[in-house]
Amino acid sequence: MSELSVGRGQRRLFSAFPARQIHRLGWVALWLGTLVPARLPASDTPYEQEPISYSDPLLDDPVSKLDAELAAGTRALDYEPAHGYLQAVLRALQIPESSQTLVFSKTSFQRDRISPETPRAIYFNDDVYIGWVQGGEVLEVSAVDSQKGAIFYSLSQSRDDTPRFQRHTHECLQCHDGSLSQSVPGHIMRSVYTDPRGQPVLTAGTFVTNPQSPLRERFGGWYVSGTHGAQVTMGNLIVREKEHRQHPERINLVPQGNQSELSRFFDPQPYVVPHSDLIALQVLAHQVFVHNLITKANHQTRFAVRDQVSINKALGRPETEPLDSTRSRIRSVGEPLLRALLFADEPRLEAPLAGTSGFAAEFSEQGPRDSRGRSLRQFDLQQRLFRYPCSFLIHTAAFDALPEPQLDYLAQRMWQVLNGEDTTGRFTHLTGEDRAAIREILRETKPDFTRRWSAEESPTP
Repeated sequence: MSELSVGRGQRRLFSAFPARQIHRLGWVALWLGTLVPARLPASDTPYEQEPISYSDPLLDDPVSKLDAELAAGTRALDYEPAHGYLQAVLRALQIPESSQTLVFSKTSFQRDRISPETPRAIYFNDDVYIGWVQGGEVLEVSAVDSQKGAIFYSLSQSRDDTPRFQRHTHECLQCHDGSLSQSVPGHIMRSVYTDPRGQPVLTAGTFVTNPQSPLRERFGGWYVSGTHGAQVTMGNLIVREKEHRQHPERINLVPQGNQSELSRFFDPQPYVVPHSDLIALQVLAHQVFVHNLITKANHQTRFAVRDQVSINKALGRPETEPLDSTRSRIRSVGEPLLRALLFADEPRLEAPLAGTSGFAAEFSEQGPRDSRGRSLRQFDLQQRLFRYPCSFLIHTAAFDALPEPQLDYLAQRMWQVLNGEDTTGRFTHLTGEDRAAIREILRETKPDFTRRWSAEESPTP
């Protein structure tokens, strides 16, 4: 399969992918509406080495903790005929039903059950993603481990007195440790043109969804409920004309947009809620990308520190003596993460956005808040996604687990940006008011991080 860059950070795939080969990849090879070429895992993959040891059974993610409770008998999951263990799992992991987004492209292990009439549902919170398919044999589960990155599981949908999650490693990492996931165990979100059967029309090209993605290149193969004014998305689009498969740029995206409900496309009755919320989709796109950058920063910083110790030992120096190469490696992964945390590449909205499921209100109600009631989870939705452009993922366990050298780098660089000391011109999207608000919110809600700040001295990393 050939892969060609088409600018703006997007990539397109053009050659066909045999259906039987797709089926063999396993469900996570096509997670979050993606379709990427398979790659056999190597025994010497960096993340399988110390200090990451990805396949080690010792885990620290919400699903592993829930599974331990199931094994100990201190937690039970209720089964119900319509959705199996879905709603019980959502409750146990505190995942809101309003986060439901629907994918109708055949981009999953359970592809034979997915179509525009029977889309796959994805639910998520800050750390966990759940996939549910009508009549599916398993729930598709992925969770973020604070040290290892994305951990993949399935849960049988057959009724069982002691249901347990099954972890999957190499069969998922055939695709989920490549360049599209920052070369770490992570997630990928794609936008694909889809035919009436749900098959991706790969000859028409596909798009990676990242912070630079304009709205018009997002959500192909997904249903979208919500309003976005005169802006267009690829949501709700089914490619029916042969001409459009060859010239997708000629497709009129307007008729499929601004849908307050989805019953014109399929029967929503079997689903937990009848929505595929636009705001939930926007948040999903942001956090998938940032999760991967956090994992990459974690892994690469730990490798850099490990190598520094080895080099210093060989040279007879103190193990902790800093090296220029270590600083460079920390900077190379810290700077992209900083830009993503501060929404440096976010395209400006041309019209207001609104969802339909109540997701925005439910998401915004979560903390933490400062003494003035401000939170990084508050939306703007007029000109940009969030009111205060600093990612809510800074409050996650994965961010807190970043190695100290990386946290020091990010804190010092964020101080430079928020105080106007950065003169690179890469953060001009932040107004003086934005910078002051983010500083104040973080000082109150993230004191363990902002203690690294100093108003008197902010050395260049």
